[in-house]
Amino acid sequence: MRISAVVTGALAVLLLVLVAVGWSPLLSFDRDVSEELHRSAVAEPGFTQLNRVLSDWVWDPWTMRTLVAAAAVTLWWRRERRLAVWVAVTTLLAGALQHGIKAAVGRTRPSWPDPVDSAHYAAFPSGHAMAATVSCGLLLWVLALRWREEWRGWGALTGAAVVSVVGVGWTRVYLGVHWPSDVLGGWLLGWCCVAVAILAYRRLEARRPPTTGADDGSRMGDTR
Repeated sequence: MRISAVVTGALAVLLLVLVAVGWSPLLSFDRDVSEELHRSAVAEPGFTQLNRVLSDWVWDPWTMRTLVAAAAVTLWWRRERRLAVWVAVTTLLAGALQHGIKAAVGRTRPSWPDPVDSAHYAAFPSGHAMAATVSCGLLLWVLALRWREEWRGWGALTGAAVVSVVGVGWTRVYLGVHWPSDVLGGWLLGWCCVAVAILAYRRLEARRPPTTGADDGSRMGDTR
């Protein structure tokens, strides 16, 4: 997990710098891919509408955050309060990081004479891609940490998470509201946030003395 955090963090910073300085090969790649997908979106209104539904409702950031909130409430109700707070705070900090980078970079979104969708705020990183990565990553971690032995559909759940993260990135580029590198940045930053949160939680739990009783810490010994 440590290697994952370092690698994704380093790649995210590198990508951010390339976007900020306007590196020509990256901008050309973004433009070429976006133009090709936009032509398809204009020519296929039915498929475009499906992508809008998936992007605006199924994989919308608020949908993802609602799932995380439900998980946090469940953990709190089960007296896993430290973990519940950790999940909630990680989600909030990731959102703040996303908005901070958007404001700092100020990248302009794609502009089309015949748009099929619209979006607000700066482009980099993709909020949809980052929110999906953080939410799905945290949910899988919590389930693996607390309920993996009880959950029989683990493989299907993991597959659904991967499809959601990849799928929402696709929809944002296909609908012409993000450049491909915006989505890649959202994925990298999102997973880095998840990895750092997991590492920090493990370190906190390793330093915490064993406890007994009904407190949430009594069941948190194994954080592997």
